[in-house]
Amino acid sequence: MTSDAIASADPTALAQDDFRLFDLPRRQALDRADLDARWRALQAEVHPDRFASAGAAAQQLALQWALRVNEAYQRLKDPVTRAAYLCSLHGIDAATDRTLLPRSFLMQQMDWREALDAARSAAALERLASEVATRRAALLRELADHIDTHPNWPAAAGCVQALMFIARFAADLDARLDA
Repeated sequence: MTSDAIASADPTALAQDDFRLFDLPRRQALDRADLDARWRALQAEVHPDRFASAGAAAQQLALQWALRVNEAYQRLKDPVTRAAYLCSLHGIDAATDRTLLPRSFLMQQMDWREALDAARSAAALERLASEVATRRAALLRELADHIDTHPNWPAAAGCVQALMFIARFAADLDARLDA
C-alpha cells in the first residue's frame, strides 16, 4: 500500500475477517508456506517504517494495519486457533462453550490425568506422551473433516476444545518429563 492508499483506506477494512485479509479461502487446511508468504507481503506493504515521512495520521493507520496483519497471522498460523476462529465466524465460541466437548473425551482426560499421576518412570511418561500425540494428530484430521469436508461446526468446536486440553496436558507432561 502506498501512503496515499493507507491514508485513504476505509477504516472498516481493518475489521474484515482474517481469511479475507490474507485473500485465502475460509478453510482449515492452509498451506503454511503460502500463508507465510502472504504475511510477509502484507507486512511489507503496511509496515510503519514505510510511512516514516508521511503524516501522523498515515503513520498511525499504518501501525494499526501492521498490528491487524500480525494479529490475523498469529490466529491463522496455528491450526487450533484457526479452527476456533472459523467456529466463531459460524457463531460458535469454541473457547468457552464446554457443552460441545464429547463425553468420551472427558473420560479420556480423566484417564490421562490418572496415568500422569501414576507414572513413576520416564518410559511411562514417554508412552503417555506418545499416546497423547497420536490422539492430537487424529483430532486434527477429524477437525479438518468437520470444517472442510463435512461441515459440522459444533463437532469442530468439540475438537477445538479437546485440542486445547491436549495442549495444556502436553505442557504438564513435558514438565514432568523435564523433572
